[in-house]
Amino acid sequence: MSFFPNMTAYAIINRIVCIIVLVCMPVLLFAQKENKKELEEKKKKLQQELASLTKQLSSTTKNKEMTLTELMTLNKKISVREEIIATMNNEIELLQEQIDNGNDSIGVMGGRLEDLKKEYARMIYDEYKNAGSYNQLMFVFAAPDFEKGVMRMRYLQEYEQYRHKQAIMIDSTRTDLNHQVERLQEKKDEKKELLASEEDQKKELSKEKDEQQKALAKLQGKEKELKKQIAEKQKAAKKLDDEIHKVIAEEMKKQTVKKTSHGNKGSEITLTPEAKALSNTFERNKGILPWPVVEGVIYKPFGEYTPIPAMPDIKEFNNGVDIATSKNAIARVVFEGTVTTITEMPMLGKIVIVKHGEYFTVYANLKDVFVKTGDKLTTKGNIGTILFNENDGKTDLHLELWKGNAKQNPEEWLSKRS
Repeated sequence: MSFFPNMTAYAIINRIVCIIVLVCMPVLLFAQKENKKELEEKKKKLQQELASLTKQLSSTTKNKEMTLTELMTLNKKISVREEIIATMNNEIELLQEQIDNGNDSIGVMGGRLEDLKKEYARMIYDEYKNAGSYNQLMFVFAAPDFEKGVMRMRYLQEYEQYRHKQAIMIDSTRTDLNHQVERLQEKKDEKKELLASEEDQKKELSKEKDEQQKALAKLQGKEKELKKQIAEKQKAAKKLDDEIHKVIAEEMKKQTVKKTSHGNKGSEITLTPEAKALSNTFERNKGILPWPVVEGVIYKPFGEYTPIPAMPDIKEFNNGVDIATSKNAIARVVFEGTVTTITEMPMLGKIVIVKHGEYFTVYANLKDVFVKTGDKLTTKGNIGTILFNENDGKTDLHLELWKGNAKQNPEEWLSKRS
């Protein structure tokens, strides 16, 4: 039997290697593709936000001085671009990891291909050295009995099949290796393009930061004036705040009933079934509510914030969020509800308040209003045209969201995409 190679150990190792390559590699590649897809989606959304911010800034008059509002928009634009660059860095790192894995895989497959070729060459050489089919017949006929002769014949057949499979495996491995090389080159080209794109983003970021520093230098000499402007805005916001509290108190009375309790508890107030059902539906949509504008970016956040980081003593408090959008943009309701109030205030334009059970949404800084008190609105229904501020050269909608008398951060309720 020394004439034929002992295939058992090699076959087992060969099969184990195949299983590892076939099972582990697709899992790794799938995970990488998922990460790559997430990064690409994130970058796409950030680029849309950046384009919207660029549009807001470019719509302002070029020859006038930058206002505080425009500086905040520029600050937001810089932070978005920095996030895009960070996302690109993550993409580049992921591509480099895939390139390294590809190089390793090509090295393993190349070594495997060489082993397969050597094994196949040895098999051909052994067959040639032993005169091919003649020695195989002698091997069968030399069996001590018929049963062992049959076993030797089967062995020869299996050996021939194994050699045929070895040839197929060599061809398959060579093909896979070529595909790996092609994919690796694609990854390298993709990385090269991404690096060039990242470099362009860094150049734009540098320009924007220069522009930011120039604007800051001009605004720093107007600290008193800025504080006065902010104080006036806060005064207007307080007036709106009082109006909202008043509206909510009146509306909550209309949609509540007294429920008698036993014992010493007296009676308690509860929402009507209709109001409760609408509230529950509204609440289930937290994080996925549609935006109140088709296109826009939040540039003034909820709560207390510092509009100019270089001037930390200048602070603003926002009961909602301010969304910069395009000129003549239409405001739309974020959820079905009923119009409870339409009013108008200095610095805030026309205001519409819509109730959604115990929840209320407020849309301020409107020029024209398309609805009237008592109207029942469907989700994304148009409310009115958003006011364009001539001084700031900006169109922005002020949005507030309340649960009873408790202010909510609208950004947490809106869908993540604008």
